[in-house]
Amino acid sequence: QVQLVESGGGLVQAGGSLRLSCVASTIRVNMNVMRWYRQSPGKERELVATIEKGGNTNYADSVKGRFTISRDNTKNTVHLQMNSLKPEDTAVYYCNARRFEWSPNYWGQGTQVTVSS
Repeated sequence: QVQLVESGGGLVQAGGSLRLSCVASTIRVNMNVMRWYRQSPGKERELVATIEKGGNTNYADSVKGRFTISRDNTKNTVHLQMNSLKPEDTAVYYCNARRFEWSPNYWGQGTQVTVSS
């Protein structure tokens, strides 16, 4: 059974930092394209960050320079380091995995990030 378990969300003040984690079972994070999405009330789901199977990364313009996606192959875990947080970053953050473009999408349960003014 494929499972993505997220942790690390919480409540922080603007300018603070959080480190989200996504632990994968059954699949290998280095054999899948791993992505972080977020969704806040009244907004559509937004792609935040991507790490390709080869290690290349990509970010939404709104988080470039502040967020970093990384991978720990030994622990089979993907991280999202979130610095200089803004109230606009408040959302539920979801981990996503896909091995091939024709393969199933797998999703984590989501973790709440709240940034206060």
